[in-house]
Amino acid sequence: MSDTKVPGIEPYDSPAGGWGALGAVARALSGQMAIARESMALHKVNQPTGFDCPGCAWPDPKETSSFEFCENGAKAVSWEATAKRVRPEFFASNPVSELWKLSDYALEGLGRITHPMAYDAATDTFKPVEWDEAFRRIGAALRALPDPNMAEFYTSGRASNEAAFLYQLFVREYGTNNFPDCSNMCHEATSVGLPRSVGSGKGTVTLEDFDHCDAIFSFGHNPGTNHPRMLTTLRAASLRGVPIVVINPLPERGLERFTSPQHPAEMLTGKSTRIASTYYKVKVGGDIATLKGMMKSLIAADERARDAGEEPVLDHEFIRDNTLGFDALADDVRRTEWADIERASGLTRAEIEHAADIYARAKNVIVCYGMGITQHKHGTENVQQIANLLLLRGNMGRQGAGICPVRGHSNVQGDRTVGITEKPNAELNDGIRKTYGFEPPTAHGHDAVASILAIREGRSKAMVALGGNLAVAMPDTEETFEAMRRLDLAVHITTKLNRSHLLLAKQSFILPCLGRTELDEQAGGPQSVTVEDSMSMVHASAGSLTPASEHLRSEPWIVAGIAKATLPATKVDWDRLVGNYDFIRDDIEKVFPIFFDFNERVRVPGGFRLRVAASERDWATPEKRAHFLLAPGLDEDPGTPKNGLVLTTIRSHDQYNTTIYGLNDRYRGVSGRRDVVFMHEKDLAARGLKHGDRIDIFATGANVADGRQRAVRGYTAVAYDIAEGSVAMYFPEGNALISLENHDGHSGTPTYKSVPVRIEASTLPPDPSHRRKTAHA
Repeated sequence: MSDTKVPGIEPYDSPAGGWGALGAVARALSGQMAIARESMALHKVNQPTGFDCPGCAWPDPKETSSFEFCENGAKAVSWEATAKRVRPEFFASNPVSELWKLSDYALEGLGRITHPMAYDAATDTFKPVEWDEAFRRIGAALRALPDPNMAEFYTSGRASNEAAFLYQLFVREYGTNNFPDCSNMCHEATSVGLPRSVGSGKGTVTLEDFDHCDAIFSFGHNPGTNHPRMLTTLRAASLRGVPIVVINPLPERGLERFTSPQHPAEMLTGKSTRIASTYYKVKVGGDIATLKGMMKSLIAADERARDAGEEPVLDHEFIRDNTLGFDALADDVRRTEWADIERASGLTRAEIEHAADIYARAKNVIVCYGMGITQHKHGTENVQQIANLLLLRGNMGRQGAGICPVRGHSNVQGDRTVGITEKPNAELNDGIRKTYGFEPPTAHGHDAVASILAIREGRSKAMVALGGNLAVAMPDTEETFEAMRRLDLAVHITTKLNRSHLLLAKQSFILPCLGRTELDEQAGGPQSVTVEDSMSMVHASAGSLTPASEHLRSEPWIVAGIAKATLPATKVDWDRLVGNYDFIRDDIEKVFPIFFDFNERVRVPGGFRLRVAASERDWATPEKRAHFLLAPGLDEDPGTPKNGLVLTTIRSHDQYNTTIYGLNDRYRGVSGRRDVVFMHEKDLAARGLKHGDRIDIFATGANVADGRQRAVRGYTAVAYDIAEGSVAMYFPEGNALISLENHDGHSGTPTYKSVPVRIEASTLPPDPSHRRKTAHA
């Protein structure tokens, strides 16, 4: 950073974790005014008889500690277990037109919604409604649609397996496969790309594999903020001497050094553990070039070794017995020139060859990646190039090696496993027919982008959202908001208020549900739900806190209520399933045999792992082989102007997805604000700008191909050690720059991580506040 003083910008020199993390936890608890309640909850988080953290999907160790949570997990728990309440009286005195003026942070910060609410246009307020009346009106509105395909059914990754299974069952009996879900916006490229490569759409490693690996490569993710418990795993590997190679456009503190709050010696001495042994700042959009460069180096080294009669670098026996397509891949990378690789990646040939050498010297390699890989025009190809790299040396399907997509929300992977997909396969459809006796729809439905386009064009008129903040998470903010206001029906199942709830349809409902931390009592007694983590481990989650309101209901109960009101002739015994979630799990097992002995196995502390065929070198592709797959050229996002800037959206440290816990981004040195854009000093100087200047950001390239100008104005430039030619700003603020039409053609994932932009000095007058209006319930 520059020496120029900018309000709210100050370098942070401490390691990730440590006393800074403990202080943040204390502030999170005190800020929600329920310290005793929240502290009790933290003792139960990620424990065998407790509840699963409502934050990230990083797996739990087999041997848990007394405090098995991280800083951001504590923020998620305190945010849910807050003492703040949003009661009907608050809605009565705050018209939606006034609530709209609040920041997203302020809206969610109001607290837990206590009653089901329905919008009243005459007063511009939400008014309380009885559950039965809400269901009656929702069911009537859904039945009134001329075609079930005119309704969209969104799922957040926070929903449990039981809730998600009932949801997809209801929607399919209703008659559509329109399932936009949060996976469409994050790891859909994994779910689409890996089955074509290795036959399985999930990661192949377990947490224990990290104890046996000889090298770890990390592409395009920030564990210190998005999944901090991963730092404990990386710390242990680093202390074993395992090289950890990070390839990422920005330096992220959690990938540089970490002080473990669970290790008193580090806390008391102020020492930290180095995480990355090598850190390369790749250009935004340069991952395909980097991966091709590494493979080019490995293939050339293998040819030299064989010519010299030395041990080969590649695992030719594995390639021969397990794969198809190697020759085509080798020809592709041989033809790719180093000068082009260096241009596209922003790295030197020597840097890429050094990374390849580390890979070649390690017997067992794990490659981890996040949305910095998937959220591109060619995100699916990015994922497949990582698979190619691992297949070259047989680093798949053996201990200590494999591919590790680091998922975001706590059950985003599980929701897909139990049927939240717009593209149902034969197994799912056959299972539903046999178990319930109705014919499910087979035509592919809408993913997230397709759903918003359908709403914008008037082809869809209803939206039911099982959690989440879809409108804010989607790209093309102005277009998305305008589309949502054209709906006939909007139903939001939620714990807290967010901006999507304020995008009013002809009929709008807010249905408050229990949180992960709270006791769920049904006819059969206290219930537990289940979730699946990033490594396919399924385990139980049982809340114990008294619910925030006697009017709250569980997600499965709410889904069943809507189903019964919508489908008078339903073939599903919804009351039986909701009365005892064991019956839901019995039915999940019937539809998905991979869940055999579900209720027995999930009662074992720690749960069980679902089979991932590729982990056993069982390649579930048509040819029963893994495939080397080619990526076109080197540019992840074609059409990016030469020598232009490319922006990536990022999360702050006080944020999880669209939820803003606070206005600080401690590790990047930002406090009390979010109106910043991180830029290299040379890129600032080239545009006549400097650290602290107010700037306007304009989309270019594919994001303005429709002739619409997309811009965000009045932000502050922050000089930062980011790859030259790359800039970064926070999600979701940067979503306004991205066209709905600009997404991965295979997965439908928007290009949040590669946005061509032009940056100029701002034409807006100074705004000294950096804040939007706040309010209190």
